[in-house]
Amino acid sequence: MKKLAIGVYLLITVALLGWAYYQAIYVAPNDAAQGEMFRIIYYHVPSASVAFLFFAVSLIGSIGYLATRHDHAERAQMFDAWALAGAEVGVVFCTVVLITGPLWGRRAWGMWWTWDARLTTTLVLWLIYVSYLLLRRFAAGPQMQTLAAVLGIFGALDVPIVYMSNRWWRTQHPAPVFGGGQDSGMDSTMVGALLWNMLAWFFWGVLILALRYRVERKHQKIAAEEAEHALNF
Repeated sequence: MKKLAIGVYLLITVALLGWAYYQAIYVAPNDAAQGEMFRIIYYHVPSASVAFLFFAVSLIGSIGYLATRHDHAERAQMFDAWALAGAEVGVVFCTVVLITGPLWGRRAWGMWWTWDARLTTTLVLWLIYVSYLLLRRFAAGPQMQTLAAVLGIFGALDVPIVYMSNRWWRTQHPAPVFGGGQDSGMDSTMVGALLWNMLAWFFWGVLILALRYRVERKHQKIAAEEAEHALNF
């Protein structure tokens, strides 16, 4: 049943990705000012949304680990696995954001990068979570998970700053498309394409997240067995 459920979910994900691509490339109209280049929004914005979501998963996992590490060791390891999986998948999608953003900016602004508030805070967010992953990869000892959890919580504090940056400060980055002011908004066909891509990328991200969580739980169990075996000798 579990394999069947995974197979069905995978088929739904592939179908959504295909349909979302069709909506973004063939259904949504060109932007009046930017033409075809505007279509990158259908991948840039969903990637950012999914990255924020999975950094939130990492935040919850980090808090859960710190809250349960002394009294519920097994539960703490589950939280830690979610924290790591969320951080890894979040970094992947945040990397897509940092690639598609400059590609879009080069055409729209005539430059690859500018140190405005939105771009800079996004880069800082990416660097914090890359540091988190490097800590998990190369540090050792019983305090590694605790230090990683603290760093994961610290990194998540940057997410609302990134989101609100073009509301709090004047930036090169465009104003919010939704809820940004009197003239904000999109054509209904553009909104539909954007929402389909957000849904498709969410399904795709959740699939990767779940697989990464399972892999990490297996690694934890193998490490626990090896530690127990070493103690018996």
